[in-house]
Amino acid sequence: MIVSSAPGPRGHASNTTSTAAPTNTRHGTTPASVTSSPSVTGTRAVGTSRLAAVESGVLPWTLAQPLSREVVVAGSVSGSGSGSGRVAVLGGLTSSNASTASVATIAVPAGTPAVAGSLTTGTHDAAGAVLGRRAFVFGGGAASSFSTVEAIPLAATGNATTASVTGQLPQPRSDDAAVTVGRTAYVIGGYDGSRADAQVLATTNGSTFHVVGSLPVPVRYPAAAAVGTAIYVFGGEQVGGTAVDAIQRIDTRSGAITVVGHLPQPLSGAAAVTLGGVVYVAGGLDGTADASTVYAYDARRAKALVAGRLIAPVANAAIAAVGDTAWLIGGESGTTPTTVVQMLKPNPKFGVAGFPGAGSPYYGQKLLIADRGNNRLLVLDDTGAVTWTYPNPPSMPPPPGPGGFYFPDDAFFIRHGTAIIANQEQNETIVQIGYPSGKLLWSYGHPSIPGSSPGYLHEPDDAYLLKNGNVTVADSDNCRIIAISPSGSVLSQVGTTGSCVHNPPKALGGPNGDTPLANGDVLISETHGSFISEYTQTGSLVWTTHLPIGYPSDPQQIGPDLYLCADYEHPGGIIEFNRAGQVLYQYRATSGIGELNQPSLVELLPSGVFMTNDDFRDRMAAIDPTTQALVWNYGVPDVPGTAAGSLDIPDGFDILNPDGSAPLHPQTG
Repeated sequence: MIVSSAPGPRGHASNTTSTAAPTNTRHGTTPASVTSSPSVTGTRAVGTSRLAAVESGVLPWTLAQPLSREVVVAGSVSGSGSGSGRVAVLGGLTSSNASTASVATIAVPAGTPAVAGSLTTGTHDAAGAVLGRRAFVFGGGAASSFSTVEAIPLAATGNATTASVTGQLPQPRSDDAAVTVGRTAYVIGGYDGSRADAQVLATTNGSTFHVVGSLPVPVRYPAAAAVGTAIYVFGGEQVGGTAVDAIQRIDTRSGAITVVGHLPQPLSGAAAVTLGGVVYVAGGLDGTADASTVYAYDARRAKALVAGRLIAPVANAAIAAVGDTAWLIGGESGTTPTTVVQMLKPNPKFGVAGFPGAGSPYYGQKLLIADRGNNRLLVLDDTGAVTWTYPNPPSMPPPPGPGGFYFPDDAFFIRHGTAIIANQEQNETIVQIGYPSGKLLWSYGHPSIPGSSPGYLHEPDDAYLLKNGNVTVADSDNCRIIAISPSGSVLSQVGTTGSCVHNPPKALGGPNGDTPLANGDVLISETHGSFISEYTQTGSLVWTTHLPIGYPSDPQQIGPDLYLCADYEHPGGIIEFNRAGQVLYQYRATSGIGELNQPSLVELLPSGVFMTNDDFRDRMAAIDPTTQALVWNYGVPDVPGTAAGSLDIPDGFDILNPDGSAPLHPQTG
């Protein structure tokens, strides 16, 4: 088994022009039990020991071949708590409905594969666990269920070996689960070909077994994971195909096995993993379709709480934890094995399990989207529900004001969240709109009439309101950055009108970004020649650098000498760089769901992930910098639309805190 190529993970040299890691690389584990809440509204304030929501996403690399119903266990770990290491993938079912005997390891998060050997016989629907330095495979099946137990060393990369048979289960068993507690592996649930096997077996060597007890609700295809000395068994399926909602607990010290709770809905073929002392349950079949919900299990209250969503709903996938991150490998979409690999990581900044918005990268905040192709603005809450539109309602005629509302290119919250500023690029205007009233408060420019004289603009981009009440804008086709007073006077200008070449400090080459900085300067991107520069408001050059990309867009400062920008190309990219022009980090997926098509703005959210408007894939997207997984999107990729959940060339965004502050640009008005 191999995986496709992938862009380099954060902090690695792959796909960069420098091997230096960015200064804000994130390290350390994330506790699944949080003692304080993120910035949330009063209705979401939480006490101690709430369970963290999960950050869940699809990796930019995939398995080279579809695979489901395999065994996955953690292999060697190369980083303490970082999620870096290897997972071993054993057996499984291929797209040709054949059982495979292959054993491979995959480096995570990079996705680098290595052949590790083979099982003695092709199998799928087996259970797997680690004892010592060996991975054990219990039962499984092909045309019929097996009783075979075999083990393979978790060898170093390149040391392929063949598994050996260590023993036999008391009877054939497939569709089972296995969990290691201490030095003992427990085999749970399953099917012998005619009936569900209720016996829970324990072994320390894969050769001899003793019966711990019997499940009160016998099931096949359960999900199971341990916390301390307790094993929790979630859902599963009765013989005949009916999914169950039972949560069963196995006390490995006393042998007591009881039903302790119920899932919100019946679920079979799910995957369970323990992260930070909390069990998370992902995917499965909910009786009608593949489930996308990720649950956090609150053992004290015996409740499964919604903690997030899978980007790609799957059933019959396998999961293993390396450090603070779990890796969900393959599985089935419908009845078809998939190549998708997904990650799950507890992240308190993605919210609190059981609360609305859990799993959102902007938990507790509002998201403003400039939906350019639909000539509208949207505000979403953290559940993805549209709470405000402009024009409002969307069916109304163009709003008051000359020229209507056309081609909103960027939009930002202003005036402590009581208004929005938007530049209408091809309408040649800037407007300030009351939020939520929708009242036109201020405008500059002549609708649909480009020009360079006072009062005119030509392709205005990135209009910001400064704290002093002035507005700065990249007047792109006039090749200048201007500051405009509330009365409409041009107060200052960077660049020479009509001189569209990079010739600092006199001229700018097609400026399309003018981000205000905390020191009062402005960060400018130039599309002609791919330059980024810092200027004072009076036009003095502070520094300039060239980037080795095709189309830099809307740069942002995220550290003392660390900057972020979008590469507005196809495939598009996310770039971190310094003033010397060294690319310190790059995201650029070239295919699949993570590929970007002309992203024009990227921001580092307070939750620690990149958000970008993926203009020509008609969606908003969030990318985890460390794993490079797509952890959230809004909009149907490549399908423009106006209905709820759809966008058409989204070209700008902003977020708003409950207290009215705008965390992405605190230095503005």
